[in-house]
Amino acid sequence: MTTARQVLILVVSGPSTPARCAAPFHIATLLACMDAEVTLYLTGEATRLAHPGVAETLYAEPDGAPVIHFMRQAKQAGAGLYLCRKPPAPGKAPATPEALIGEVDDYGSGGELAAMILEYDKVLSL
Repeated sequence: MTTARQVLILVVSGPSTPARCAAPFHIATLLACMDAEVTLYLTGEATRLAHPGVAETLYAEPDGAPVIHFMRQAKQAGAGLYLCRKPPAPGKAPATPEALIGEVDDYGSGGELAAMILEYDKVLSL
C-alpha cells in the first residue's frame, strides 16, 4: 500500500499576472483528489490573494471563474492554505487574520517554509 505523498505548492503569482493565478489551486485540487497531502503557501505577490476583494475580482481567463473559485475548490478537496508572514510596509499595520479571506488556514514564517521545503516529497513553484 502506498502512503499519501506530501506536496508543497509555492504560489508566487498575483494580481499582476492573473492568467497564472488559477493554476496552482487547480493543480492542488487534482493532487488532493488523488490522495496527496497538499499545502499551498502564498508568498511574494501571491500574498495579495489572501486579502478580501482581490481573488474575488481576479480572473485567469476573461470568461472564466474568479480565482477565489479555484482557491475554494482546493480547500474543499482538502488542501491547506498558508500565508507568508512578511513584515508590513513602513507605516502600515501587519495583516490580522480578521483582515484575510476565510480560506487562509494560518501564517507561516520563512523558517517554517524552509523546513517544509526540506520535509515535503515534492515542491512546486507556480
